[in-house]
Amino acid sequence: MCRSIKLLRQGATPATDDEIEAAALQFVRKISGFRKPASHNEEAFEAAVREIAGSSRRLLDSLVIRGAPAGG
Repeated sequence: MCRSIKLLRQGATPATDDEIEAAALQFVRKISGFRKPASHNEEAFEAAVREIAGSSRRLLDSLVIRGAPAGG
């Protein structure tokens, strides 16, 4: 599932907010089945993208990468 979503954990190089949002959008598109939602579903679609992007940022920020320099 979601094979086209880019790997965001690249060692000591942090993912950008744009990369995280793009991955969240891809995920929501995949699970909803909509590339672009109808206007009556747009609010729910965008809320899901925001929630998944936020969860993804928190996950990436909390991961400990072995061999990464301290603070990175």
